[in-house]
Amino acid sequence: MAPAYKLTYFNGKGAAECIRFIFKYGGLEFEDFRINLEDWPQVKTKTPFGQLPLLEHDGKQINQSVCICRYLGKIVKIAGKDDWENVEIDAIVDTVNDFRLKIMTIYHEKDQERRKTQMETASKETVPFYLSRFDAIVKKNNGYLAVGRLTWADLYFASMIPCFDMFSGGDTFAKYPNLKALQNKINALPAIKKWIDQRPQTDY
Repeated sequence: MAPAYKLTYFNGKGAAECIRFIFKYGGLEFEDFRINLEDWPQVKTKTPFGQLPLLEHDGKQINQSVCICRYLGKIVKIAGKDDWENVEIDAIVDTVNDFRLKIMTIYHEKDQERRKTQMETASKETVPFYLSRFDAIVKKNNGYLAVGRLTWADLYFASMIPCFDMFSGGDTFAKYPNLKALQNKINALPAIKKWIDQRPQTDY
C-alpha cells in the first residue's frame, strides 16, 4: 500500500527538509518524491501556484512549506497547547524565515561587487543581529526556541542549518553556544539522526 502522504520537491533539502524532519520525527510514512530540474516545467503546471514543496493527502494538495510544517506539527504533537503557544511558535518560524530570506537573496544578486558588499554587511550586521537574539531566546526557553519544550519550530530551524552554513562557509553557530546546543540536540533525536545519516547527499 502506498503511503498516505506524498511530498514533492526538488532533489535537495531546501524548503522541504523541515517537512521531512517532521515526518521522520513523528514516524509518519510518506513518499519522498524528488524531481529533476529538467522535469520541473512539466510538473509546475500541475501545482496550485507553480511552487514546491507540494503535499498530497487523500486526493488533496497543499503548497507552502511553513503551512505544511504547521499542519504536520499538530499531527505529531509538537505544536502549541493553546492559541498563544501556537502564535509564539509561528512568530519564531516567521522570524527564522525572514533571516533565511535575507541571506538567500544575496545568492540571487548577479552584480559581483554588489554581492560582495551585501555579503560583508550580512556577516557583520544581519547574522549577528538575528543569531544573538535567537541564542538568547533559546537560553531563556529551556534550550528551545519557543514555549520551553520541543516544537516544530526547533525542527524548522535545524533543517535550515545547511543553508546557513553554506552562507557562512563553516560552522554558523560556533559563537552561539545555546544555538549550537539546540542544533546538536535536534540532530541527536534518533529519528532525525537516522534520517540525516541515510538521506540522499545533495548540493543544497
